[in-house]
Amino acid sequence: MWSEYPQAMGGAVADTYEILGRSIARYGGVRPVEQGEGDSVVGAFSRASDAVAAALEAQLELHARVWPEGLELRVRIALHTGDAQLRDEGNYFGLALSRCARLRAVAHGGQTLLSRTTRDLVVERLPEGVELVDCGVHRLRDLGRPEHVFALAHPAFGGDLGVLRSLDAFPNNLGAPWMIVGDSGAG
Repeated sequence: MWSEYPQAMGGAVADTYEILGRSIARYGGVRPVEQGEGDSVVGAFSRASDAVAAALEAQLELHARVWPEGLELRVRIALHTGDAQLRDEGNYFGLALSRCARLRAVAHGGQTLLSRTTRDLVVERLPEGVELVDCGVHRLRDLGRPEHVFALAHPAFGGDLGVLRSLDAFPNNLGAPWMIVGDSGAG
C-alpha cells in the first residue's frame, strides 16, 4: 500500500496508531511503543475481556473511517492469552507473543482472531453484538502445536471471513504435524 498510496499512507498509519493506542488505553491495556515488527502494535492487558473490547472498538472505528485518496486500510488483530515475560521496562517476550504474532499473520485485513485460550476466557462475556466464529484448527508458522482459531464477528463487519492464511490453507510441501520423516541410514 505504501507504493500505491505514498502520500496517504504516512497519515493513515499515524491515525491507525492513534486509534489503536486510544482503544488499548481505554480498556486498561499498555502499549509498549518499541515493540512490534514493521507497522505492528502490541497491547498487553490484565484481562482477556478487556483485550476483546479494545480490539472491537478499534476495528469498528477503523472500519467506519473514510481514508484519503480511496485508500482502504484494514488492520489485522490477534488476541492470545498466556504468560509473557518483561524484557525491560515495558517490552515483553516469550512464546505467548510469538503465538499471537503468528495468529495475526493468518488473518485478513479487518479481522480479529482469537486463540482457543482467549476464546475460552471471554465466551461468556462478549460485548453486545459480538459472536465468535469457529475457524477450525490451523498450523501456524514455526510453532509445533496447532491452534484452534476463532474470529470475532460483528454486524458492522459483514459476514465474509475468508480463508485464513495458515499453513493448512495453501498447498505446501510440509507434512502433517504428526508425521516424522527420517532415514535410518541403513541404505
